[in-house]
Amino acid sequence: MANEFADAASTGAADDGQDRAATSTAATSTAVGTVPADTDTLARLEAGLDALDTAAAEKRRPWWRRVLARALPPVIALGVILLVWDILVWMHLHSGVIPLPGPGDVWNTLRAEWGPSQLNQAIWDSISRAVIGFAASVVIGTVVGLAVARIRPLRSAVAPLLSGLQNLPSVAWVPIGIIWFGLTSATIYMVVLLGAVPSIAIGLMDGLDRVPPLYLRVGRNLGARGLDSVRFVLIPAALPGYVSGMKQGWAFAWRSLMAAELIAISPELGPGVGQVMKFAQDNLDLPLAFGSIIIILIIGIGVNQLFFAPLERRLLRTRGLSRT
Repeated sequence: MANEFADAASTGAADDGQDRAATSTAATSTAVGTVPADTDTLARLEAGLDALDTAAAEKRRPWWRRVLARALPPVIALGVILLVWDILVWMHLHSGVIPLPGPGDVWNTLRAEWGPSQLNQAIWDSISRAVIGFAASVVIGTVVGLAVARIRPLRSAVAPLLSGLQNLPSVAWVPIGIIWFGLTSATIYMVVLLGAVPSIAIGLMDGLDRVPPLYLRVGRNLGARGLDSVRFVLIPAALPGYVSGMKQGWAFAWRSLMAAELIAISPELGPGVGQVMKFAQDNLDLPLAFGSIIIILIIGIGVNQLFFAPLERRLLRTRGLSRT
């Protein structure tokens, strides 16, 4: 009896061991079988995402439709402004004895004054001064922004000063420039620099503050140190804030230039759009004054649309943030 019980127990244990082994083998085979299934699922998912990207690229609108979509709204807005302007002229709106000039009057005045008032030369001189002053502001603002952002004691001392200079109206520097430099080009460039440099430096500082520290560690591991770290890591990572600061810096530079040209007037300085506006004020020439404002707006908007807007779109597209 004892021998039969022992044989039965050993047989049952053997059967249980075989069952567990079979179960373990089945589980192993099932687990191994799930890996290809998961891999196939991921492959199908990636293929689907690639198909979506390809479809989006294939369904991209033609270039002429994109240009029309960007150009049509401003044209409509301009038409509405001209219509409202004509309505105000039709209502005989005036200030004292000087009536409000219409769009046609302004256009005729600009054509008539293109030569006698040296309007073409004034536009060229203002644009050249703005470009030179803005280029110098970018160089100085970049150096200041990098130094203030990377050196903590310097940041504590200079950052509040930059914010204060950014909020200070640039026209306040014109009397000081005239007293110090006289009626020379140095006065105009000083006003432009003091108006644009703080905005560019602050924009770069904001962009650098948003650079993850991991980027710097990875750059150091790859050998980017010193100026190489600034060139290949910091500046590319801070581009959104940097470009925003340059865009704002251009606006401040252009506005500062007009303020300087409006006050600092001298034959040695040559013509400028601001000087044309001052000439219109002295002669009570309202059409010429409106024409000068329109020229200032066209140049400012043109620089934004031809330079900064494409730069921002390209920056967003390269970072995967563009909708088109």
